[in-house]
Amino acid sequence: MRRGIGVGAIKKEKLEQERYKGKGNEIQENQFEQMTKQLEVFKTNLEDFATKHKNEIRKNPEFRKQFQEMCASIGVDPLSSGKGFWSVLGIGDFYYELAVQIVEVCLATNEKNGGLISLDELRTKLIKARGQNKSHQDITKDDLIRAAHKLKIFGNGFNVIPMGKDRYMVQSVPGELSMDHSTILQQAEKNFGSISSSYLCKELNWEQQRAEKALEHMINQGLAWLDSQHPEEYKYYFPSLYTACINSNA
Repeated sequence: MRRGIGVGAIKKEKLEQERYKGKGNEIQENQFEQMTKQLEVFKTNLEDFATKHKNEIRKNPEFRKQFQEMCASIGVDPLSSGKGFWSVLGIGDFYYELAVQIVEVCLATNEKNGGLISLDELRTKLIKARGQNKSHQDITKDDLIRAAHKLKIFGNGFNVIPMGKDRYMVQSVPGELSMDHSTILQQAEKNFGSISSSYLCKELNWEQQRAEKALEHMINQGLAWLDSQHPEEYKYYFPSLYTACINSNA
C-alpha cells in the first residue's frame, strides 16, 4: 500500500517555497534599486545637457520637442517645475506664456467660431500677434498642444480634439464632446464646414435620431449654426471649420 506524503515533507516543501519567494523579492528590490540609480544618473546628465543647450532648447522648436520627449522618457516634466533647476531654463515660463496667449485668441474669436478653432488657425493668429515682439521664439503645433494641455487645470473649458492626420481642434468653451461629436466634426471638415443629418446617416450608417441628437447638442453648445431656411433640409454649419477650409484652399 502506497504511503501519503509525510508532514515533514510538506513542511520542507513550504520552507523551500518561502525561500524562493524571499530570493525573488530580493532580486526585484536589487533591480529596482539599480534602475533608480540609473534614472538619477540619466536625470543628472539631462540637466547637464539642458544647461549646455539652453538657448537652443528655447529657440529651436524641433530641438525643444526632442528635449521634451527625452524628459518624458524618465518621467521628468520641466513644464510643471516652477522652482529649482528646471525653472532656470525658463521652459515652463515659455509654455505658460503661450497658454495665456492661447486663451486670449480663443476668447477673441469665440463669438465668430463658437469656441472651436483649428490648431492651424490658432497658430497663424499667435504667430501674427507674437511677431510684434522679436524676442519671442518660434512656435509649432507641438508647442501649442503642450501649452493647451496646461489649460486643463481650469476644467473642461479647454480641450484639444484630434481630427486625424496631424489635425486638431481647440475647444475653448465648457462641455464634453463624445465620440459622436468628434466624428461629426471630422465629417463636417470633409464637407467644407457644413453637414446635415441625412449626410451623417448615409456616410456613417447612423439612425436619424442619433444624428439629430448629436447635432442638436452641438447647436446647444454654440459650436454649430443652424440654417433652417435651406430648401432641401436643415444644414448645420461649423464656423471654425468653414474658416479653416477657406484658409486651406486659399
